[in-house]
Amino acid sequence: MVLVRVQRITSYTDPETMRPGKIIELVEVRRSGGFQAVGMGEESAMVQRMLQTAMLQLQSMGLMPITRENIFPKIILYVTEQEYDLLNVKLEVNEVYEVSFSNGTITFKRPEGIG
Repeated sequence: MVLVRVQRITSYTDPETMRPGKIIELVEVRRSGGFQAVGMGEESAMVQRMLQTAMLQLQSMGLMPITRENIFPKIILYVTEQEYDLLNVKLEVNEVYEVSFSNGTITFKRPEGIG
């Protein structure tokens, strides 16, 4: 299972059949968990929380870029309107979906607990 976000949906005309279709660009979403030291003491945990708070404040003031997730190109679908309907899921730009690959099939579904 892979989490993907719809980056862009573009309309196009299939050059062979002249039928309308869609280009759907999906990017993999990886949550950045930040630095997590294993077995650190109470002082180390307190210092880490203070650094995270300071970074969040600098980001809120626009002094540091906000990095919430890492994005990696994953799938580009070229589908006709009929093929899009057969996906049985309406893909929306900026929405996150779970993609599963098994037994020669690709399955899209809305993840639970993400919003």
